Amino acid sequence: MPRLHPLAAAFAVLPLAAPAEELPQVDLERVVVTASKGDAAGLAPDTPGPAFGIDADALDAFNVASSEDALKYAPNLAVRRRFVGDNNAIVSVRSTSSRQSARTLVYADGLLLSNLLGSDFGFAPRWSAVAPAEIGRVDVLYGPYSAALPGNSLGASVLITTRMPTQFEADASAQWLRQTFDLFRTRGDYDGSHESAYVGSRSGAWSYLLSVDHLKNAGQPLSFYTATASSTPAGDGDVAVRGASPYVDQFGRRGYAFGVNGEGETRIDNTQLKLKLAYDFAPATRLSLSVVDWRQDSSNRTGSDLRDADGRVVSSGAVAVDGRHYVLPANAFAPGDGDGERRLYGLSFSSRNDGGWRYQATASLFDVARDVSATSAGAGEGAGQVTYGDGSGWRTFDLRVDRVRDGDAHALAFGYHYDRYVQDSRTFDATDWRARSLTAFDNAFAGKTQTQALFAQDAWRFAPRWKLVAGVRVERWRAFDGLRAQDATRLDYAGRSDTYWSPKLALERELDAGWNVRLSLGRAVRLPTVGELFQGRITGGALVNNDPNLEPERSFSKDLTVERALETGTLRFSLYEDDVRDALFSQTNTTVFPTVTNIQNVDRVRTRGQEIAWDARDLLAGFDLGLSAAHNDARTLANAKNPASVGKRFYRIPEWRADAVGTYRFGDAVALTLAARYSGRQYNTLDNSDVHPDTFGGTSAYFLVDAKLKVRLGAQAELGFGIDNATDRRIFVYHPYPGRTFYAEGKVSYR
Repeated sequence: MPRLHPLAAAFAVLPLAAPAEELPQVDLERVVVTASKGDAAGLAPDTPGPAFGIDADALDAFNVASSEDALKYAPNLAVRRRFVGDNNAIVSVRSTSSRQSARTLVYADGLLLSNLLGSDFGFAPRWSAVAPAEIGRVDVLYGPYSAALPGNSLGASVLITTRMPTQFEADASAQWLRQTFDLFRTRGDYDGSHESAYVGSRSGAWSYLLSVDHLKNAGQPLSFYTATASSTPAGDGDVAVRGASPYVDQFGRRGYAFGVNGEGETRIDNTQLKLKLAYDFAPATRLSLSVVDWRQDSSNRTGSDLRDADGRVVSSGAVAVDGRHYVLPANAFAPGDGDGERRLYGLSFSSRNDGGWRYQATASLFDVARDVSATSAGAGEGAGQVTYGDGSGWRTFDLRVDRVRDGDAHALAFGYHYDRYVQDSRTFDATDWRARSLTAFDNAFAGKTQTQALFAQDAWRFAPRWKLVAGVRVERWRAFDGLRAQDATRLDYAGRSDTYWSPKLALERELDAGWNVRLSLGRAVRLPTVGELFQGRITGGALVNNDPNLEPERSFSKDLTVERALETGTLRFSLYEDDVRDALFSQTNTTVFPTVTNIQNVDRVRTRGQEIAWDARDLLAGFDLGLSAAHNDARTLANAKNPASVGKRFYRIPEWRADAVGTYRFGDAVALTLAARYSGRQYNTLDNSDVHPDTFGGTSAYFLVDAKLKVRLGAQAELGFGIDNATDRRIFVYHPYPGRTFYAEGKVSYR
């Protein structure tokens, strides 16, 4: 077993004898579970790990345009959202980077929103299934220390609890947002609008909530076609052009940016409809149904900045820039669009007996009813490709039974979990990509994974002020029906199955003056996703860009947390270590020729870190304050396929993170919030060769300042005016982040 270093040493020196006087219990996990009504993710009682929580009243003081904004100031956590409405908003937390999406779980009322069909920027949680107006509370549980959660909790588990009315209520809001942006030859304002409304009530045993949410937004350019400086003199056939922008890439190489390409200026139009029904058979027994329908239309606008001597746009071919030769491929500035529909169905039954056993069963189905994306083969209309992902999705079932009774030494919990993920992707050539005029089949991939799990956990108060939480999770996993096809070639893959055990252990001690200390240990097994196993392509008869034989990630995680309950809030200090074997990540195998880039197992990655977080309510009359700072040391310790990465900092985990947010309420009518977010140096390559971070393709350190003024107009209306990135700092996490963004909003509520 790896040494615990300062974690074990610090715990060993704690006093072993309890003082005679009895102090109020400090049990953060009980507070979190109770505040979330225990429904958020089927958690067992006494979840043994550090947590952060925020309620709807606190969120109302932030600039919130989509549900992931609830995590904007969470300790040691960032969401890589490139613009409001981005489908690639991935959580980065502790030892998990913003390309390891399968290391974070997101639930809403027990329904899984995490897209575990893959683990990369294209598999972000489906935040849009929850409108900001619905949120009652959000809790973040750090680390894989609960046996009730799968190994995807290695980073964190985000538990969203939505509101359910106890009487008639209605709410309608409208929000306008605008950002200013300039980079290379792109300059302009990008506008968006967000409207949301819900109505709900309770009558006898029945309650309901019906909501609609609409978001329309234009994002700033995300990608640019670039080339390093050419050493080849221009030839007679090269078209002399102007408009290229001098550029230094993340490796310090000089070159040019020629215009907006790839995802370009992304414009989205999202509509969400949601119905929640609940029937209470008894005060503590409820049956709930949730149905969500989400639709999106999107387009990616691209364009070359190059012009010939007559002022005509040049988008492809051989060109001359400053007397040097460059070749632009036909698809250098290819536009694209897409449309999709997702449906989420959830059914849950819960029965609670405060003096004994409690039961909860939750079933969910996430159906990709429509998923179409198309791209041009050139710079505009005509031929291209169309990809269909219809039929993909997942289904889950969770059953939890637990017993918590006052005076009992043991709090028992056990349960069963089932999930199945199905991915089906088909791509066709088209004579007209916008009209979806299909011709020949191009490629396809598909596959399924399934997991069944049992867990058991016991929180044992074996002595005054002492608690031992012991648990184990056993998972039976299999992957099957994997295939890859290209043109007339089809490859089918043999199924795989295996069984994995994940023990958990936490020891907790209550001290004087509201102090509490807990040492948590946990093994996590993060299983490969369908996309990691089967997504790829075929060259000849060989499979590249995926590996159906990938090993799961295996982490031994440790956390030592000291907390103090204060009259105004909480203070927490944590030391943690995640030691991950066979980490799953896209890298280049530099030990073979030609090199191969795909999802591979990185032999060992270890992250050690420290966090401090202080959350105070009414610190002064009407003043709330949240402060946090974290230091992360993430290193690749062994990597046989890319030796140059050994000893280097791991991909996109900043050395420092810090957040500060303060809200002052001038009576009941006015509230002013000022906030700041800091993220330190991080790398966009495993070998840390990206030495120039503040450029397109690099990964910046940043310091952002936000503000919001909220004004209540009587009991039922309010106005809000806000700004994010007030200093208009230009930052990059490969893609450029938004510039200075203004918000104006109005809301009318009836309760």
